Formats: sequence, structure tokens, C-alpha cells
Amino acid sequence: MKKAISVFSGGLDCTVATTVFDKTHEIHAITFNYGQKALTQEINASKKICEKMGWSHEVIDLPWLADISNSSLNTDDEIPELKESDLDNLEKSSKTASNVWVPARNTVFTSIALSYAESIGAEIIIVGWNGEEGATFPDNSKEYMEKFNELIKEGSPEKIKIEAPAIDLNKEEIVKLGIEVGAPMELSYSCYKGEDKPCGVCESCVRRNRAFKNVGI
Repeated sequence: MKKAISVFSGGLDCTVATTVFDKTHEIHAITFNYGQKALTQEINASKKICEKMGWSHEVIDLPWLADISNSSLNTDDEIPELKESDLDNLEKSSKTASNVWVPARNTVFTSIALSYAESIGAEIIIVGWNGEEGATFPDNSKEYMEKFNELIKEGSPEKIKIEAPAIDLNKEEIVKLGIEVGAPMELSYSCYKGEDKPCGVCESCVRRNRAFKNVGI
């Protein structure tokens, strides 16, 4: 079977995206520890999902990224809260995104995933980048993915490609795709705050909750 590396946080988006390739690829999921508040919950969710799906799983520590980041995700700063009515307000959501931005996070994660892909002979790198978050996070956008794939063509001797099944989708469409492919979404964890019970008020929680509510779950 073909091999794939999945950049895996245990969240909704990467869970659905990775499940899309479950029947066609041997999945090796990697979860990054960059000092995030939600680390314990992300690892727990990732392990449960990978065990259920039969994917291999590994945690990679990046202490230096934690040291240089001033994001509220991995400092003592408060995680910003957002109302559902503000989700589509680009000015407000952009401000929230800026608050949780971790320096070059997806560039770092994807570069390491590329190293792993070359090492084990994987042909694809699976990511949960999506259209809804791409509006405020530039490293989630389709343009970013296309340029990174061009970089891989130039810089890697192997034929490896980033695959993002949700790159054009909003959260509601991601949930629908998850239902279609049988993704274990109930095991996923998306909260920025890292509490045992998702807070329900950080941007990630609010986007997730709206999606499931709109689908009727």
C-alpha cells in the first residue's frame, strides 16, 4: 500500500482529511509538541483516533518553537473568545487569528513532514488546511499549498505532494465530508484552551460547534 504522512493534531480538520486516504494509504501520523496549552488533549485525541483507525502515531517535540513564540496558544496570555455572530466578520476574526498565530507553524510542520515522507517513501503529506480558516490564516490557504507543492518539486528528489481534501471547504462541509468517509470525528479535539471539556468560546470551538449545529449533529 502507498504511504502517507499526516500532520495530525487530533482536531476535526486533520481527522477528516486523513480519513479520506485511509483505504488507499498506510498512514503515519505525526503530532507536534510546541508548548501549546492543548498539548495533552491533542495527544490523547490523536492516540485514540490513530488506535481506532490503525494508523501509526508519533509525537515530535519542538521546544525551540515554544521558546520563540508569543502566541496565546503557548504563552500565559489569555486565549481570545469570539461569538458565533463574529465568525464571518473578517476584521474581528483576523484580530483573533493574529493573537493565536505561531511563527511559521505550518511551514515548520510541513517541512518536517516532508523529511519524514522522503525517509519512509511516502508519496503524500496530508494536512487539514481548509477554506474557512484560510481566510484569516495565510498558511491554510490554497495559494500557500500550491506554492509549497512547487517548492517540493524544486527541492525534493522524490515525487511527494501535499494533499488537503478540505482546502476549498468550510467547517460545515468538512463535517459532511467526515460523515461521508466515516471519520471518527467524535474522538477529535479542537479547543485552543486545552481543558478536559472544550471551552466552547474560543474561535476554534465556536467554528466547530457552528458546523455540527448546521449539519444537525
